[in-house]
Amino acid sequence: MKKRLVVLTGAGISAESGLKTFRDSDGLWEGYNVREVATPEAWDWNPVLVQQFYNERRRQVRAAIPNEAHLELAKLETHFDVHIITQNIDDLHERAGSSQIVHLHGLITLAQSDQNPALVYPIIGDEIKMGQLCELGSQLRPHVVWFGEAVPMIETAANICATADLFMLVGSSLAVYPAAGLIDYIPKHVPKYIIDPKIPSVERYHNLIKIEKSATLGLKVAADLLKQHV
Repeated sequence: MKKRLVVLTGAGISAESGLKTFRDSDGLWEGYNVREVATPEAWDWNPVLVQQFYNERRRQVRAAIPNEAHLELAKLETHFDVHIITQNIDDLHERAGSSQIVHLHGLITLAQSDQNPALVYPIIGDEIKMGQLCELGSQLRPHVVWFGEAVPMIETAANICATADLFMLVGSSLAVYPAAGLIDYIPKHVPKYIIDPKIPSVERYHNLIKIEKSATLGLKVAADLLKQHV
């Protein structure tokens, strides 16, 4: 039976495909303050701006291609039962070939009802247009979890983490909660590979293997180290 490898990915892995995501302390995302484009209040105040912002991000996602880090994670399925939990709203893991992915913060290639977030729809083309309505008659919005909203998949992700035989953190600063708290669900005895050019504060955890490299370079190192667990 394959060992279960749980991988938590963050902005760093998508950045290497040219996608800028909110990560840094300046509070900016593509030149916008995140409070202007990534909160329920922003949607209430200026839905046209928010819709335009995510339509543009969606075009960028569709133009991007998976990088070597995404592809390396997909290849690990040959030897491990790989479960990817991602903070990213792009579909690059899917396009790289990974098969078991939990999107904590939603998926930008989908739309959801403004009234009921459980009503999710595919998007034809790159845009959600103002006036496009769900079956309840309310406006469609991006299928993205905004700051201040509940994270519906967090319990599912926590349960996956609790069953890990191996754990890997790739390209995350562990700055955004509740996602950052998922590492607390990994059993203490489990080897934990931490890959990032700037390793986050993880000293209180046990069995750490720190790889202070970019996602693409670090995953090549980690793939070699993981061979001992096959």
